[in-house]
Amino acid sequence: MPTDAGRIDVHCHSMTPAYRAAIKNLGAIFRTPDWSPHLALEFQDRHGIAAGIYSLSVPGTHHGDDAKARTLARRVNEESAEFLAKNSKRFGAYATLPIPDIDGACVEARRALDEMKLDGVGLLASYDGIYLGQPLFDPLFELLNERSAVVLIHPNNHPTTVNVKKGISPGIGNFLIEFLFDTTRAAVNLMFTGALDRFPEIRFILAHAGGTLPYTAWRLADIICRQMTVPPWDTQYPSPFMQRYGGRVTPQLVYGQLRRFWYETALAAGPSTFGSLKQVADPTRILFGSDWPYCPSEMAGDMIAALGDERMLDATERAAIERTNTLALFPRFA
Repeated sequence: MPTDAGRIDVHCHSMTPAYRAAIKNLGAIFRTPDWSPHLALEFQDRHGIAAGIYSLSVPGTHHGDDAKARTLARRVNEESAEFLAKNSKRFGAYATLPIPDIDGACVEARRALDEMKLDGVGLLASYDGIYLGQPLFDPLFELLNERSAVVLIHPNNHPTTVNVKKGISPGIGNFLIEFLFDTTRAAVNLMFTGALDRFPEIRFILAHAGGTLPYTAWRLADIICRQMTVPPWDTQYPSPFMQRYGGRVTPQLVYGQLRRFWYETALAAGPSTFGSLKQVADPTRILFGSDWPYCPSEMAGDMIAALGDERMLDATERAAIERTNTLALFPRFA
């Protein structure tokens, strides 16, 4: 496949040897699909993907022990750099970090971005139920903001959804709908905590078209503007966002915040999704994603076919999503 043509996949996953070994005994909820650089190239060639930027999926590299998490994150990033170096035109990689060990995460982020020159950072939307944007993450976000880092936000398993007695039905996998809510909560939290304003240079990509964020955007804007700016709600639900903008909150302000995100299309390519997404996202910030290998190759084919629906996207819009928009974040694949 020529490297100057074809799709660029911003949401695909690796399963490096160190990571596979670390999670194989954590329980059935954590899958370990077949993966290798060779299989990745086969997948990319099958679907006209010129380059894929790989990250870890859940559960990440922190499994309860800070020291072990730091060691695992470092090794996974080294393995990522190794397969990237063998074919840097076809492969990219987001660094993994040992969060919630923020000190360790900052050390590894500096190493991965400054020394190893990985393409960005992969973060989960929440860690032990704590969502991105909370003060816990400020030291890391300061570092990422200084580097104008690209950050892929991927959903996590929220603690309340993995407990059979407290969560949803065990017959409904978290990946079906709960992942969408986890991403939505993280995005809204980044806005309400003021993180989007305080760290404006971080380029946040939301997985799966932002979860439910596009569909709920009108509700979000109207409630914030009409209800949360007047008593008693203006004092009952304080937040840095409302404290900063107060009576100056408008729907345009809220939509402007949502347009700061990038949105990728993995498992979110149909017209029912795009009807909302195109109303909310900056058209230059919609990107192609596959979610392979957690999403089987056949489903990737379904997504690509859905993007070809001319009722949803014209040829220029589709070309921008599948390649051109991504080059603004990852120009080395041009």
